[in-house]
Amino acid sequence: MNYKRTLTSKDLYFATGKTTRCLALTSAILLASVGTDLVAYAASYTSGADAAVVDTRAGEVVGAERNGVYSYLGVQYATAERFMPPKPVTSWEGVRPAVAFGETCPIPAMKSVAGDELFNPHRYLPTSENCLSLNLWTPGLKDGKKRPVMVWLHGGGYTNGSSIEQVAYDGENLARKGDVVVITLNHRLNALGFLDLSAYGPEYKESGNASIADLVAALQWVKDNAEAFGGDPGNVTIFGQSGGGSKVRTLMGLPAAKGLFSKAIVQSGATTTPTTNQKSAQRIAQLTLKNLGLETSQVAQLKTLPVATLIEAGTKALEDAKKEGDPNPRWAPVVDGSYLPRDPVGDGWVDQAKDIPLLIGTVLNEQETVTRFNPAVLFADNKNKWTAEKTSAKLKERFGDKADAVGKAFVEAYPDKKLADAAYVDLTGRPGTLKNIQLKAKQGGAPVYSYVFTRESPAMGGIGGAWHCSEIPYVFANAELVSQATGGGPEAAALQDKMSQAWINFAKSGNPNHPGLPEWPAYAADKGATMIFDNKSEVRFNHDLPLLKAAGVM
Repeated sequence: MNYKRTLTSKDLYFATGKTTRCLALTSAILLASVGTDLVAYAASYTSGADAAVVDTRAGEVVGAERNGVYSYLGVQYATAERFMPPKPVTSWEGVRPAVAFGETCPIPAMKSVAGDELFNPHRYLPTSENCLSLNLWTPGLKDGKKRPVMVWLHGGGYTNGSSIEQVAYDGENLARKGDVVVITLNHRLNALGFLDLSAYGPEYKESGNASIADLVAALQWVKDNAEAFGGDPGNVTIFGQSGGGSKVRTLMGLPAAKGLFSKAIVQSGATTTPTTNQKSAQRIAQLTLKNLGLETSQVAQLKTLPVATLIEAGTKALEDAKKEGDPNPRWAPVVDGSYLPRDPVGDGWVDQAKDIPLLIGTVLNEQETVTRFNPAVLFADNKNKWTAEKTSAKLKERFGDKADAVGKAFVEAYPDKKLADAAYVDLTGRPGTLKNIQLKAKQGGAPVYSYVFTRESPAMGGIGGAWHCSEIPYVFANAELVSQATGGGPEAAALQDKMSQAWINFAKSGNPNHPGLPEWPAYAADKGATMIFDNKSEVRFNHDLPLLKAAGVM
């Protein structure tokens, strides 16, 4: 039965991620509190048997249509027992609803609000191990079109996050703007996705890469079902930010993922190698068992432990491994010589990545404004109000006797910025990203395009600069949706148009150029072109190499 209805308090809960107290509000209060725009939003919501039913390989699902875009939320793409590889979904009879986000994958207990939530609005839903689901937005069904498919891999390292954690991950606007299919997905994390139990029997052979196998299963689902949602299974781009970008790099060198996508975008995801070695991973598994008081012969008990207990023991195992001398114990894909034969990008990109066009970059400040300086300090000591004397003192505080050289190189690299901005410049993500870019360019295969996002949001007096995650709303065409992060207004909208169109064009052809931007050449080993995304975007060549050298990181 087809129907149209006004938005209820329950809908607002799913749409915004607010607490369940929203459910107690009346529709009148809701409409009064959010304004008349909600009426138009509600009136266009349509769902039902003759509106948004799609026949997937496993069975029919019904989504919803709003303002010209169909959405399918919480669609299950696979199932998996704990530590085991994912399996295809069992077929079903009838029509399954896909109008609400599914449960997200379990993460460690949150003890405080993340620092970046000052700038990036987040939302959280109940967690469950039955979490292998995806969300899909498409502008058309059964219209004969084969649209590019853009599959988003969320951030949070390999430990946290979800397909809907950031409000800016919503794919509706990007799908509408680019006439593309947008997908976000959940996959197993932390100990549930990376606990390498291979030393305890062949059944656990791939437990250390269960999370990455989930991503492969999701991409296989896309290959099998994209056409039913108006997409082209032969034109799939994977893109992700932070940990999501690291996942993209892993998939570029993963044999099981070969042929499941053709283009890749890495946003702030090349700080370190995306993988870990098996010796380290197996030691973390040993320490996890020890923390649980289990002997080797009792490893099977890990399958039935409460999920919170398992995650807590695994988190402590990482701390224990560091005390033992492991320099970087972490949850990450395991180079096991079989499922993941080698690091996708170590001394060079693996051959499998040679023909995959890559768009890759960072933001100017990355983690500096959140981890180096906490929000309270930022409010009380806004860099935009520093005197020349204070700026000099701050630079010396961070860079010591290199302060003058770093400051000079910074203003040459970023002439539109203030000297005070150098105190927050990222010197971790950019060097690793440049290494990835240079290796890809030297490979002599598909092109690689480099960018740095430098726009300082006017929100909260500009205290955050261009922080880690700050480019996401512009990529998803959601600058107004999360105006508390972008500041909203015409400047944010203009940059959103430029960035989202570049991502769309790259997904369509492997080339991000479009008339709204200056010509953006592919990066070459001898002439490194980098697009600077800001209120005024421009291309510069090897612009920050002197800065990185002055700081001693290159």
